Amino acid sequence: MRSWRQPFATLAGSKKAIGIRHDASDLSEVFDFCLSEADKEQYEKEERPEFQQEILRRAAKDLPICTTTASRAIRYCDRCQLIKPDRCHHCSACDICVLKMDHHCPWVNNCVGFSNYKFFLLFLMYSLLYCLFVAATVLQYFIKFWTKELTDAYAKYHILCLFFVAAIAFIGIQWLFSYHCWLVGKNRSTIETFRAPMFRNGPDKNGFSLGYGKNLREVFGDEKKYWLLPIFTSLGDGCNFPTRLVIMDPEQLTVSSQNEPAKSSGASQPFPPRPLSESQNRLLASDGQWVESGPEEENVKSGTKKHLIVSLES
Repeated sequence: MRSWRQPFATLAGSKKAIGIRHDASDLSEVFDFCLSEADKEQYEKEERPEFQQEILRRAAKDLPICTTTASRAIRYCDRCQLIKPDRCHHCSACDICVLKMDHHCPWVNNCVGFSNYKFFLLFLMYSLLYCLFVAATVLQYFIKFWTKELTDAYAKYHILCLFFVAAIAFIGIQWLFSYHCWLVGKNRSTIETFRAPMFRNGPDKNGFSLGYGKNLREVFGDEKKYWLLPIFTSLGDGCNFPTRLVIMDPEQLTVSSQNEPAKSSGASQPFPPRPLSESQNRLLASDGQWVESGPEEENVKSGTKKHLIVSLES
C-alpha cells in the first residue's frame, strides 16, 4: 500500500531522470520528462522563447504528451525543470509537480492527485458514513433534549453540540463527495473543470472522458472487490492517459450506424466510428480489436452530407 505523501516525490525536480512508479505489471517503459544536461544548459542560456520551445519540442517528440498550453507551447515547469506530463501541474504549496493534480487540500495538508485520488474519495466516504452514524445514534437523545426528558444538565449541551456538528459536517462532506463523484464520472480534475486542457484540436473538458464505466475503472481499478478498500488500484502510470478522438460529451455522443463508415482523409481504409483512441493502457485492454468493415453503398440525398469528422490524438 502506498503512503499518503510518497507518490508525489516522483516528479520532484532533479538532475536525474524521473522514476515513474508503475502500478500495471505490463507497463515496461519509463519516460524521461527531464531535459538532458546539454538541452538544459542550452535552454537556460537561450533568451528567445521561440528557440526555447524548439528545444522542448525536440526533447518531447518521443514523450506521450497530447496537451499543450493555451498558446500551443510545450508545458514546461521552470521550477522543477521538467516537461510536464498530461494533466500534471505544479503545486505552489508543496513546491513539486503532481501527476494528474486535482487540488491542494488544506484539511489533509497535501496535494490530491493521481496516486492518492482514490484514497481521498474513500476518506470522504468514510467521513460521510461516520458523521451519519454519529448523528443517527445521537438523534434519540437529541429528541429527549427537546422533550425535556434528560435530567443531566451537562449532557444536554454535549448532545446538542455533537448532533449539530455531525449534521453540519455530514452536509458539507456530502456536497464535496457528490462533486468528486461527478468529476470521476466525467474523468476530470478540479483544475480541468475550471481550465479545459488544450489538445491539438482545441480545448476540451471531456478530452479524457471514456464513458462512465471506464472513467470509474480508471480511478478504482478493474477488480470491484478492492474498490472500497484503501488499496491503490488505479489504472495507468499517471503520465499517459487514453483520450477521446472527438470533442463530444459522452452523454451527448451520437455515432452513425455501422452502415455509414467514416473514412479518414487521404486513406482508403475505413475509420472506426468509435470515439476512443488506441492505447496500451490496461483500461482499454478489454475492448476487442476494431474490425474493418467492408465497402457498403451509401445513398446520399442532394444537398445533404452525412459524415463523421474525426481527428487522431497522437
